[in-house]
Amino acid sequence: MQKIAPLQKNDPVPEFTTYDSEENEFSNKNLLGQTYLIYFYPRDNTPGCSAQACGFRDHYSFFKNNEIKILGVSGDSPRSHKNFIKKLQLPFPLLLDENHQIARAFGVWGEKKFMGRVFEGIHRISFLIDKLGKVKKTYLKVKAKQHPEDLVNELKDGVVIG
Repeated sequence: MQKIAPLQKNDPVPEFTTYDSEENEFSNKNLLGQTYLIYFYPRDNTPGCSAQACGFRDHYSFFKNNEIKILGVSGDSPRSHKNFIKKLQLPFPLLLDENHQIARAFGVWGEKKFMGRVFEGIHRISFLIDKLGKVKKTYLKVKAKQHPEDLVNELKDGVVIG
């Protein structure tokens, strides 16, 4: 099984092209010139992933006011993403990565352990990307429920961008 090796500060965002559940195209190229947080999460409609998504939803105006685009990524289907967005009233897109190519490129796909089982999957890791398409900060082992608020506090304190 593959160990994870997430992108680190100053690494360029790898090439990728994908779509959200509404068939809008997203790529490393069309995101240049924008600051964005791309957060990888295991699955739609699970307690931790729902809590994390709701946290970003609840703090969305802060991110929007600071011109930081929020992008969620998992291996779920377009239909699953649509239902998840509708159920939680998410104001940001969820990107498709059904073959896990983006997760692999960002280094977040690999061995996981859960309830005594070992398997491969997406690790809950986020990346703050600057306007030049480089990693400004990598957030490893984030706590789903607390991560959005921690990030807002860090940004307010000018720790990351400032």
